[in-house]
Amino acid sequence: MSLPNDFNDDGEFRRVVKGVLNDLLEQADDIDSDEHDPSLTDGNLKVTFEDGSTFVLSQQPPTRELWLSANFTAWHFVRSGGVWLERDNSDPLTDVLSSLFSEKLNMDIRFTL
Repeated sequence: MSLPNDFNDDGEFRRVVKGVLNDLLEQADDIDSDEHDPSLTDGNLKVTFEDGSTFVLSQQPPTRELWLSANFTAWHFVRSGGVWLERDNSDPLTDVLSSLFSEKLNMDIRFTL
């Protein structure tokens, strides 16, 4: 089962993703921990942790998806019905990020969009 994608063109996708990545960067910056360092480049949110590991959330214009790489695993998110959902299991992006950050930093973290 394939999730319908909200985007009709790359320009709209890029504009929305820019806002999403900025929102997530702000939330990651607000986490009260010295064990991570979030940074934003054009189309990519990268979080480097004290142990040397990284989480990378990147835009993929050809598929109009956000791809997340963390802990040797990859997720592919499609915005469907206004919500970013993992294309294979429909897990919301915010739930996946919240779980990964909570586990990594050993604290309760909740991302929202």
